Amino acid sequence: MTSGHDFVPDPALLHDRATRGETLSPAEQAALDAWYADSDRAESETLGQESASVADDVAVLRAQVAAAQEKLYKSIDRVRQISDENEQMRQEIAQMRSRLTAPLPQAA
Repeated sequence: MTSGHDFVPDPALLHDRATRGETLSPAEQAALDAWYADSDRAESETLGQESASVADDVAVLRAQVAAAQEKLYKSIDRVRQISDENEQMRQEIAQMRSRLTAPLPQAA
């Protein structure tokens, strides 16, 4: 006894049958197509949310990289400044050494 409506099995079973090459009834194919559409829509929504989350993560990472670069540039500038100061001190020390090792003037 049928009520005029075809019973449609689980869409996963329809998918399995279709991928094995079985011919589906028009009602089964329509149910499978609807299931595919729902699955695609759900996947797109999930990917959209993940994309937003990834975009947020990327923005945070870029801000962290920018902050790290700024610290690095300041450190590089400080190292250069210290290097310049060291070079100036080396020159002063060399001048002092040469004064210390220079012969004293003779008294007449």
